[in-house]
Amino acid sequence: MIGSFKKTDIALFAAWVVACVATLGSLYLSEILGYEPCKLCWFQRILMYPLTLLLGIAYFRGDTKIRIYVMPLAIIGGAISAYHFIIQRIHAAAKAATQTSTACGRVSCEQDYLNWLDFITIPFLALIAFILIIAAMGYIMRQEKKSATGEVQAQELA
Repeated sequence: MIGSFKKTDIALFAAWVVACVATLGSLYLSEILGYEPCKLCWFQRILMYPLTLLLGIAYFRGDTKIRIYVMPLAIIGGAISAYHFIIQRIHAAAKAATQTSTACGRVSCEQDYLNWLDFITIPFLALIAFILIIAAMGYIMRQEKKSATGEVQAQELA
């Protein structure tokens, strides 16, 4: 059965799994562990949660054209995640030096609930998820471009 899948199907499935893990992870952190998300976390969620639904439907329908809708959401979400990660790292260092805080709402965007190896934070994990989804969509685009070019060359030879 696995041999009948195209590489683009596997990439689409992988992107869907990444979106599911990111969505379930964010829900676990907020609903089970009780970590309240800041405003930037909410924006990242707003961009990640629909990807779970879009990529799931696209995978089960075999629709690789979904990349047209997924890429903008993932790129914007990745940019917000990168910005959030920078705020956590740079502003947290500045806050330690000056003892001032730059909160972006009820919960500070500098809040660091999770810190593995002194650099893996929640915004960093979100950034990795968005990057993996972008990479999967880019791979699908390249594969479709290759197959379209191969079809044109085959028609020219015939």
